[in-house]
Amino acid sequence: MLFGKSILLIVTAGIAAYKCPELVRRLRELGATVRCVMTDGAKEFVTPLTLSAVSEDKVYEDLFSLTDEQEMGHIQLSRDADVLLVAPASANTLAKMAGGQADNLAATVLLATDKPVLVAPAMNVRMWEHKATQANLKTITSRGVDLIGPVEGEMACGEYGMGRMSEPADIAAAVDSFFNTVKPLTGKRAIVTSGPTLEPIDPVRFISNRSSGKQGHAIAEALASFGADVTLVSGPTKLPDPFGVTMVYIESARDMLSACKELLCTDGRPADVAVCVAAVSDWYVADPSEEKLKKTCGEAPFPMTLRENPDILAALSALEENRPALVIGFAAETENIVGNAQAKLLRKGCDWIIANDVSPETKTFGGDDNTVHLITPAGANQWPAMSKSAVAKKLTTCIASALTSELKA
Repeated sequence: MLFGKSILLIVTAGIAAYKCPELVRRLRELGATVRCVMTDGAKEFVTPLTLSAVSEDKVYEDLFSLTDEQEMGHIQLSRDADVLLVAPASANTLAKMAGGQADNLAATVLLATDKPVLVAPAMNVRMWEHKATQANLKTITSRGVDLIGPVEGEMACGEYGMGRMSEPADIAAAVDSFFNTVKPLTGKRAIVTSGPTLEPIDPVRFISNRSSGKQGHAIAEALASFGADVTLVSGPTKLPDPFGVTMVYIESARDMLSACKELLCTDGRPADVAVCVAAVSDWYVADPSEEKLKKTCGEAPFPMTLRENPDILAALSALEENRPALVIGFAAETENIVGNAQAKLLRKGCDWIIANDVSPETKTFGGDDNTVHLITPAGANQWPAMSKSAVAKKLTTCIASALTSELKA
Protein backbone atom coordinates (compact mmCIF):
# COMPACT_ATOMS: atom_id res chain seq x y z
CA MET A 1 0.00 0.00 0.00
CA LEU A 2 1.05 3.59 -0.61
CA PHE A 3 -0.22 5.29 2.56
CA GLY A 4 1.96 8.29 3.39
CA LYS A 5 3.61 8.31 -0.05
CA SER A 6 3.58 11.42 -2.25
CA ILE A 7 3.70 10.94 -6.00
CA LEU A 8 4.44 13.67 -8.53
CA LEU A 9 2.70 12.56 -11.73
CA ILE A 10 4.19 14.18 -14.82
CA VAL A 11 1.78 13.96 -17.75
CA THR A 12 3.31 14.52 -21.19
CA ALA A 13 1.85 14.72 -24.70
CA GLY A 14 0.27 11.51 -25.94
CA ILE A 15 -3.18 10.09 -26.51
CA ALA A 16 -2.58 7.78 -23.52
CA ALA A 17 -2.88 10.87 -21.30
CA TYR A 18 -6.64 10.25 -21.32
CA LYS A 19 -5.93 7.32 -18.94
CA CYS A 20 -4.28 9.56 -16.35
CA PRO A 21 -7.44 10.41 -14.37
CA GLU A 22 -7.92 6.66 -13.87
CA LEU A 23 -4.24 6.32 -12.90
CA VAL A 24 -4.61 9.08 -10.30
CA ARG A 25 -7.69 7.34 -8.91
CA ARG A 26 -5.85 4.00 -8.68
CA LEU A 27 -2.88 5.55 -6.89
CA ARG A 28 -5.11 7.34 -4.42
CA GLU A 29 -7.04 4.13 -3.75
CA LEU A 30 -3.71 2.66 -2.62
CA GLY A 31 -3.34 5.53 -0.17
CA ALA A 32 -0.98 7.87 -2.06
CA THR A 33 -1.29 11.60 -2.43
CA VAL A 34 -0.89 12.68 -6.05
CA ARG A 35 0.18 16.04 -7.42
CA CYS A 36 0.23 16.58 -11.21
CA VAL A 37 2.50 18.45 -13.61
CA MET A 38 1.38 18.78 -17.23
CA THR A 39 3.12 19.77 -20.43
CA ASP A 40 1.35 22.00 -22.95
CA GLY A 41 0.93 19.03 -25.28
CA ALA A 42 -0.67 16.93 -22.55
CA LYS A 43 -3.44 19.51 -22.22
CA GLU A 44 -4.55 18.64 -25.76
CA PHE A 45 -5.64 15.21 -24.48
CA VAL A 46 -6.82 15.77 -20.90
CA THR A 47 -7.65 19.00 -19.10
CA PRO A 48 -5.90 20.34 -15.99
CA LEU A 49 -9.35 20.72 -14.42
CA THR A 50 -10.00 16.98 -14.71
CA LEU A 51 -6.69 16.04 -13.08
CA SER A 52 -7.19 18.67 -10.40
CA ALA A 53 -10.61 17.21 -9.59
CA VAL A 54 -9.44 13.60 -9.28
CA SER A 55 -6.22 14.48 -7.41
CA GLU A 56 -7.88 17.11 -5.21
CA ASP A 57 -4.80 19.28 -5.67
CA LYS A 58 -3.56 22.03 -7.93
CA VAL A 59 -2.13 21.06 -11.32
CA TYR A 60 1.19 22.71 -12.24
CA GLU A 61 1.78 23.75 -15.83
CA ASP A 62 3.98 26.83 -16.25
CA LEU A 63 7.70 27.03 -15.52
CA PHE A 64 7.62 30.84 -15.39
CA SER A 65 4.53 31.38 -13.26
CA LEU A 66 5.62 33.82 -10.53
CA THR A 67 2.79 32.67 -8.29
CA ASP A 68 3.86 29.06 -8.60
CA GLU A 69 7.51 29.95 -8.04
CA GLN A 70 6.63 31.77 -4.85
CA GLU A 71 4.28 29.10 -3.55
CA MET A 72 5.68 25.91 -5.08
CA GLY A 73 8.74 26.16 -7.33
CA HIS A 74 10.11 23.40 -9.50
CA ILE A 75 12.76 22.52 -6.90
CA GLN A 76 10.17 22.19 -4.15
CA LEU A 77 7.89 20.12 -6.38
CA SER A 78 10.58 17.51 -6.81
CA ARG A 79 11.65 17.61 -3.15
CA ASP A 80 8.15 17.12 -1.77
CA ALA A 81 7.58 13.91 -3.73
CA ASP A 82 8.69 10.41 -2.76
CA VAL A 83 8.80 9.42 -6.41
CA LEU A 84 8.34 11.09 -9.80
CA LEU A 85 6.14 9.16 -12.22
CA VAL A 86 6.10 10.15 -15.91
CA ALA A 87 2.98 8.75 -17.57
CA PRO A 88 2.61 8.81 -20.44
CA ALA A 89 6.30 9.33 -21.17
CA SER A 90 6.51 10.51 -24.78
CA ALA A 91 9.51 9.92 -27.03
CA ASN A 92 10.17 13.65 -26.85
CA THR A 93 10.26 13.67 -23.04
CA LEU A 94 12.53 10.61 -22.95
CA ALA A 95 14.90 12.45 -25.31
CA LYS A 96 14.86 15.50 -23.05
CA MET A 97 15.60 13.36 -20.00
CA ALA A 98 18.53 11.69 -21.80
CA GLY A 99 19.90 15.04 -22.95
CA GLY A 100 19.38 16.85 -19.65
CA GLN A 101 17.14 19.51 -21.19
CA ALA A 102 15.03 21.84 -19.08
CA ASP A 103 12.83 23.84 -21.46
CA ASN A 104 9.51 23.33 -19.68
CA LEU A 105 8.30 22.67 -16.14
CA ALA A 106 8.18 18.89 -16.55
CA ALA A 107 11.72 18.62 -17.91
CA THR A 108 13.05 21.07 -15.31
CA VAL A 109 11.50 19.14 -12.42
CA LEU A 110 12.99 15.91 -13.77
CA LEU A 111 16.43 17.50 -14.05
CA ALA A 112 16.24 19.11 -10.61
CA THR A 113 15.11 16.05 -8.67
CA ASP A 114 17.15 13.76 -6.44
CA LYS A 115 14.18 11.40 -5.97
CA PRO A 116 13.51 8.10 -7.80
CA VAL A 117 11.98 8.41 -11.26
CA LEU A 118 9.62 5.92 -12.91
CA VAL A 119 8.54 6.29 -16.54
CA ALA A 120 5.67 4.63 -18.41
CA PRO A 121 6.52 5.09 -22.11
CA ALA A 122 3.78 5.51 -24.70
CA MET A 123 4.33 6.05 -28.42
CA ASN A 124 3.89 4.64 -31.90
CA VAL A 125 5.66 1.34 -32.51
CA ARG A 126 8.00 2.95 -35.07
CA MET A 127 9.02 5.62 -32.60
CA TRP A 128 9.55 2.99 -29.90
CA GLU A 129 11.74 0.86 -32.15
CA HIS A 130 13.79 3.81 -33.48
CA LYS A 131 17.46 3.62 -32.57
CA ALA A 132 17.33 7.10 -31.05
CA THR A 133 14.57 6.13 -28.63
CA GLN A 134 16.30 2.89 -27.67
CA ALA A 135 19.56 4.80 -27.09
CA ASN A 136 17.73 7.33 -24.91
CA LEU A 137 16.14 4.53 -22.88
CA LYS A 138 19.55 2.93 -22.37
CA THR A 139 20.92 6.27 -21.17
CA ILE A 140 18.19 7.05 -18.65
CA THR A 141 17.98 3.50 -17.26
CA SER A 142 21.76 3.54 -16.75
CA ARG A 143 21.15 6.55 -14.49
CA GLY A 144 18.67 4.63 -12.37
CA VAL A 145 15.36 5.49 -14.03
CA ASP A 146 12.94 2.54 -13.89
CA LEU A 147 10.65 1.59 -16.79
CA ILE A 148 7.02 0.49 -16.44
CA GLY A 149 6.11 -1.12 -19.75
CA PRO A 150 5.31 -0.40 -22.46
CA VAL A 151 3.20 -3.29 -23.69
CA GLU A 152 2.28 -4.65 -27.08
CA GLY A 153 -1.16 -3.77 -28.41
CA GLU A 154 -3.31 -1.70 -30.73
CA MET A 155 -2.32 1.94 -31.16
CA ALA A 156 -4.56 4.97 -31.53
CA CYS A 157 -3.04 5.37 -35.00
CA GLY A 158 -4.41 1.96 -36.01
CA GLU A 159 -1.09 0.11 -35.94
CA TYR A 160 -0.27 -2.82 -33.67
CA GLY A 161 2.98 -3.36 -31.81
CA MET A 162 5.14 -2.42 -28.85
CA GLY A 163 4.70 1.08 -27.44
CA ARG A 164 1.27 1.04 -25.85
CA MET A 165 1.26 2.50 -22.32
CA SER A 166 0.65 0.00 -19.52
CA GLU A 167 -2.84 0.08 -18.08
CA PRO A 168 -3.42 2.34 -15.04
CA ALA A 169 -3.95 -0.65 -12.72
CA ASP A 170 -0.63 -2.16 -13.79
CA ILE A 171 1.22 1.15 -13.40
CA ALA A 172 -0.25 1.61 -9.92
CA ALA A 173 0.77 -1.95 -9.04
CA ALA A 174 4.31 -1.24 -10.26
CA VAL A 175 4.52 1.89 -8.09
CA ASP A 176 3.20 -0.12 -5.14
CA SER A 177 5.84 -2.79 -5.80
CA PHE A 178 8.56 -0.11 -6.01
CA PHE A 179 7.77 0.97 -2.45
CA ASN A 180 7.44 -2.59 -1.16
CA THR A 181 10.16 -2.65 1.45
CA VAL A 182 9.35 -6.23 2.43
CA LYS A 183 11.26 -8.43 -0.02
CA PRO A 184 10.31 -11.97 1.02
CA LEU A 185 12.44 -13.58 -1.70
CA THR A 186 15.68 -11.77 -0.90
CA GLY A 187 18.51 -14.28 -1.08
CA LYS A 188 16.49 -16.69 -3.22
CA ARG A 189 17.45 -17.67 -6.77
CA ALA A 190 14.86 -18.15 -9.50
CA ILE A 191 14.99 -19.48 -13.05
CA VAL A 192 12.14 -18.58 -15.41
CA THR A 193 11.65 -19.72 -19.00
CA SER A 194 9.61 -17.62 -21.38
CA GLY A 195 8.53 -17.14 -24.98
CA PRO A 196 8.49 -19.62 -27.83
CA THR A 197 11.33 -21.78 -29.08
CA LEU A 198 12.42 -21.90 -32.74
CA GLU A 199 13.38 -25.16 -34.42
CA PRO A 200 15.14 -24.53 -37.76
CA ILE A 201 14.06 -26.20 -40.99
CA ASP A 202 16.61 -24.30 -43.06
CA PRO A 203 18.38 -20.92 -42.61
CA VAL A 204 15.12 -18.97 -43.13
CA ARG A 205 12.32 -21.31 -42.01
CA PHE A 206 11.51 -22.75 -38.61
CA ILE A 207 8.88 -24.46 -36.46
CA SER A 208 7.49 -22.32 -33.65
CA ASN A 209 4.24 -21.21 -31.98
CA ARG A 210 2.24 -18.09 -31.10
CA SER A 211 3.62 -17.45 -27.60
CA SER A 212 4.37 -13.76 -26.97
CA GLY A 213 6.37 -14.30 -23.78
CA LYS A 214 4.27 -11.76 -21.87
CA GLN A 215 3.35 -14.07 -19.00
CA GLY A 216 6.86 -15.44 -18.49
CA HIS A 217 8.44 -11.98 -18.61
CA ALA A 218 5.85 -10.67 -16.13
CA ILE A 219 6.60 -13.52 -13.72
CA ALA A 220 10.36 -12.88 -13.92
CA GLU A 221 9.82 -9.18 -13.18
CA ALA A 222 7.47 -9.95 -10.27
CA LEU A 223 9.97 -12.37 -8.72
CA ALA A 224 12.69 -9.73 -9.00
CA SER A 225 10.42 -7.13 -7.37
CA PHE A 226 10.06 -9.53 -4.42
CA GLY A 227 13.85 -9.56 -4.01
CA ALA A 228 14.77 -12.76 -5.87
CA ASP A 229 17.91 -13.09 -7.99
CA VAL A 230 16.18 -13.95 -11.29
CA THR A 231 17.56 -15.32 -14.55
CA LEU A 232 15.13 -15.35 -17.47
CA VAL A 233 15.85 -17.88 -20.22
CA SER A 234 13.88 -16.58 -23.18
CA GLY A 235 13.16 -17.57 -26.71
CA PRO A 236 12.73 -14.81 -29.33
CA THR A 237 10.12 -12.20 -28.33
CA LYS A 238 9.44 -8.53 -29.06
CA LEU A 239 9.31 -7.64 -25.37
CA PRO A 240 11.70 -5.35 -23.50
CA ASP A 241 13.90 -7.06 -20.91
CA PRO A 242 12.21 -7.03 -17.48
CA PHE A 243 13.78 -4.67 -14.98
CA GLY A 244 16.26 -6.21 -12.54
CA VAL A 245 16.44 -9.55 -14.35
CA THR A 246 19.47 -11.32 -15.87
CA MET A 247 18.73 -12.41 -19.44
CA VAL A 248 19.82 -15.55 -21.29
CA TYR A 249 18.67 -15.65 -24.92
CA ILE A 250 18.14 -18.96 -26.69
CA GLU A 251 16.32 -20.25 -29.77
CA SER A 252 15.88 -24.03 -29.63
CA ALA A 253 14.38 -26.23 -26.92
CA ARG A 254 17.68 -28.07 -26.54
CA ASP A 255 19.47 -24.76 -25.99
CA MET A 256 16.86 -23.82 -23.37
CA LEU A 257 17.35 -27.07 -21.44
CA SER A 258 21.12 -26.69 -21.56
CA ALA A 259 20.90 -23.10 -20.26
CA CYS A 260 18.56 -24.13 -17.42
CA LYS A 261 20.86 -26.95 -16.32
CA GLU A 262 23.86 -24.60 -16.25
CA LEU A 263 21.89 -22.18 -14.07
CA LEU A 264 20.76 -24.75 -11.50
CA CYS A 265 23.78 -24.07 -9.33
CA THR A 266 25.63 -20.76 -9.80
CA ASP A 267 28.56 -19.81 -7.57
CA GLY A 268 27.60 -22.62 -5.24
CA ARG A 269 24.06 -21.27 -4.85
CA PRO A 270 21.34 -23.71 -5.99
CA ALA A 271 18.19 -22.31 -7.55
CA ASP A 272 15.24 -22.21 -5.16
CA VAL A 273 12.48 -22.09 -7.76
CA ALA A 274 12.13 -22.82 -11.48
CA VAL A 275 9.06 -21.55 -13.32
CA CYS A 276 8.73 -23.10 -16.79
CA VAL A 277 6.44 -20.75 -18.69
CA ALA A 278 7.98 -21.06 -22.16
CA ALA A 279 5.90 -22.61 -24.93
CA VAL A 280 8.46 -25.20 -25.98
CA SER A 281 8.18 -26.78 -29.42
CA ASP A 282 7.38 -30.48 -29.08
CA TRP A 283 9.41 -31.45 -32.14
CA TYR A 284 12.58 -30.46 -33.96
CA VAL A 285 13.81 -31.24 -37.46
CA ALA A 286 16.39 -34.01 -37.34
CA ASP A 287 18.48 -32.76 -40.27
CA PRO A 288 17.84 -29.09 -41.02
CA SER A 289 19.17 -27.95 -44.36
CA GLU A 290 22.23 -25.72 -44.36
CA GLU A 291 20.94 -24.01 -47.52
CA LYS A 292 17.55 -22.47 -48.21
CA LEU A 293 15.23 -25.13 -49.56
CA LYS A 294 13.87 -24.39 -53.02
CA LYS A 295 10.27 -24.88 -54.02
CA THR A 296 9.92 -26.71 -57.33
CA CYS A 297 6.49 -26.85 -58.91
CA GLY A 298 5.14 -30.35 -59.33
CA GLU A 299 7.65 -31.96 -57.03
CA ALA A 300 6.87 -33.42 -53.64
CA PRO A 301 7.67 -31.21 -50.65
CA PHE A 302 10.98 -31.62 -48.88
CA PRO A 303 10.69 -34.59 -46.52
CA MET A 304 11.30 -33.70 -42.88
CA THR A 305 12.08 -36.15 -40.10
CA LEU A 306 10.81 -34.83 -36.79
CA ARG A 307 12.22 -35.89 -33.47
CA GLU A 308 10.85 -35.24 -30.01
CA ASN A 309 12.38 -32.35 -28.11
CA PRO A 310 13.57 -32.85 -24.52
CA ASP A 311 10.93 -32.27 -21.86
CA ILE A 312 12.41 -29.39 -19.89
CA LEU A 313 9.83 -29.41 -17.09
CA ALA A 314 10.11 -33.16 -16.55
CA ALA A 315 13.90 -33.03 -16.73
CA LEU A 316 14.15 -30.35 -14.02
CA SER A 317 11.54 -32.12 -11.87
CA ALA A 318 13.39 -35.45 -12.02
CA LEU A 319 16.78 -34.13 -10.90
CA GLU A 320 18.27 -35.81 -7.87
CA GLU A 321 20.99 -33.19 -7.43
CA ASN A 322 20.42 -29.44 -7.46
CA ARG A 323 16.68 -29.79 -7.99
CA PRO A 324 14.96 -26.51 -7.08
CA ALA A 325 12.76 -26.69 -4.01
CA LEU A 326 9.81 -25.62 -6.15
CA VAL A 327 9.40 -26.57 -9.82
CA ILE A 328 6.38 -25.00 -11.52
CA GLY A 329 5.08 -25.70 -15.00
CA PHE A 330 2.43 -24.18 -17.25
CA ALA A 331 -0.22 -26.15 -19.10
CA ALA A 332 -1.69 -24.39 -22.13
CA GLU A 333 -4.92 -26.23 -22.86
CA THR A 334 -7.92 -25.80 -25.16
CA GLU A 335 -10.25 -28.31 -23.46
CA ASN A 336 -10.67 -30.14 -20.13
CA ILE A 337 -8.33 -27.55 -18.62
CA VAL A 338 -8.18 -28.84 -15.04
CA GLY A 339 -8.24 -32.54 -15.87
CA ASN A 340 -5.45 -32.31 -18.41
CA ALA A 341 -3.36 -30.14 -16.06
CA GLN A 342 -3.77 -32.56 -13.15
CA ALA A 343 -2.63 -35.42 -15.38
CA LYS A 344 0.34 -33.32 -16.47
CA LEU A 345 1.28 -32.62 -12.84
CA LEU A 346 1.57 -36.36 -12.19
CA ARG A 347 3.28 -37.11 -15.48
CA LYS A 348 5.93 -34.40 -15.20
CA GLY A 349 6.67 -34.83 -11.50
CA CYS A 350 6.65 -31.09 -10.83
CA ASP A 351 5.26 -29.39 -7.72
CA TRP A 352 2.67 -27.04 -9.23
CA ILE A 353 1.02 -26.54 -12.60
CA ILE A 354 -0.53 -23.27 -13.77
CA ALA A 355 -3.25 -24.24 -16.25
CA ASN A 356 -4.68 -21.73 -18.70
CA ASP A 357 -7.15 -21.83 -21.56
CA VAL A 358 -5.49 -20.82 -24.83
CA SER A 359 -8.47 -21.42 -27.11
CA PRO A 360 -8.50 -18.84 -29.94
CA GLU A 361 -11.55 -17.07 -28.49
CA THR A 362 -9.70 -16.34 -25.21
CA LYS A 363 -6.95 -14.36 -26.99
CA THR A 364 -4.53 -15.50 -24.27
CA PHE A 365 -1.68 -15.98 -26.76
CA GLY A 366 -0.48 -12.46 -27.52
CA GLY A 367 -3.08 -10.86 -25.25
CA ASP A 368 -2.69 -8.97 -21.99
CA ASP A 369 -5.11 -10.99 -19.83
CA ASN A 370 -5.20 -14.54 -18.53
CA THR A 371 -7.50 -16.86 -16.60
CA VAL A 372 -5.62 -19.61 -14.81
CA HIS A 373 -5.98 -22.49 -12.37
CA LEU A 374 -3.32 -23.27 -9.77
CA ILE A 375 -2.97 -27.05 -9.72
CA THR A 376 -1.20 -28.64 -6.74
CA PRO A 377 -1.31 -32.14 -5.23
CA ALA A 378 -3.96 -30.74 -2.85
CA GLY A 379 -6.33 -29.80 -5.67
CA ALA A 380 -7.24 -27.05 -8.15
CA ASN A 381 -7.79 -23.39 -7.37
CA GLN A 382 -9.33 -21.20 -10.08
CA TRP A 383 -8.22 -17.57 -10.13
CA PRO A 384 -10.45 -14.83 -11.54
CA ALA A 385 -9.63 -13.30 -14.91
CA MET A 386 -6.88 -10.70 -14.51
CA SER A 387 -3.99 -9.11 -16.35
CA LYS A 388 -0.88 -11.19 -16.90
CA SER A 389 0.98 -8.80 -14.60
CA ALA A 390 -1.57 -9.47 -11.86
CA VAL A 391 -1.28 -13.23 -12.43
CA ALA A 392 2.49 -12.88 -12.08
CA LYS A 393 2.22 -10.99 -8.81
CA LYS A 394 -0.32 -13.44 -7.35
CA LEU A 395 1.82 -16.42 -8.34
CA THR A 396 4.92 -14.76 -6.87
CA THR A 397 3.07 -14.21 -3.61
CA CYS A 398 2.23 -17.94 -3.53
CA ILE A 399 5.87 -18.82 -4.28
CA ALA A 400 7.12 -16.55 -1.50
CA SER A 401 4.65 -18.10 0.94
CA ALA A 402 5.66 -21.64 -0.01
CA LEU A 403 9.40 -21.01 0.20
CA THR A 404 9.09 -19.09 3.47
CA SER A 405 6.99 -21.86 5.02
CA GLU A 406 9.55 -24.43 3.90
CA LEU A 407 12.34 -22.32 5.39
CA LYS A 408 10.48 -22.10 8.73
CA ALA A 409 9.77 -25.81 8.72
